[in-house]
Amino acid sequence: MGSENPSGADNQQETTRSPILELDPRWVAGFVDGEGCFSVSVHRNSNAKSTGGWQLHPAFHVYQHERYRAVLEALVSVFGCGGLRPKGPNSKVWTFAVDGLVAQEHHVVPFFERNPLVIKARDFDAYSAIVRGMRRKEHLERTGFERLVRLAYAMNFAGKQRSRSIGEILAGSSETARQAPH
Repeated sequence: MGSENPSGADNQQETTRSPILELDPRWVAGFVDGEGCFSVSVHRNSNAKSTGGWQLHPAFHVYQHERYRAVLEALVSVFGCGGLRPKGPNSKVWTFAVDGLVAQEHHVVPFFERNPLVIKARDFDAYSAIVRGMRRKEHLERTGFERLVRLAYAMNFAGKQRSRSIGEILAGSSETARQAPH
């Protein structure tokens, strides 16, 4: 005997949230090879005196159209960190992002060491060296900062899309070091 009750079992699927996908780690590595990005941006920060007013910011992102947001939501479970946000105002593209150094060092880096990338392997190697170097506070000393900046500028097609040259960044770092009292 059929039920005409709109809250019956037949309609529950429409009212409940779909379950989180379970993703194979090897699939995730391949997906990130195509849709992900390991980046290290360089920003002005007047409080960063030892580095000439520059600061490094490593991040891990994966992008996807909003209709496939469930994949990005599953990545939060896979990595045990990160969050989702729209790529920009009015964008239909969403971003899974991990910005914090601790989360990157403890979750993202070990995941890709266990599940190696192919296409983005070199960028990942530089990114992981930068994340670990920053966790050791190397970026707070001139020589460590310069080493990490050089690694960052070698990533993602040798930094061709960067708005500032590596010379501009390192000149400020070296100038600050020359002006410091000895």
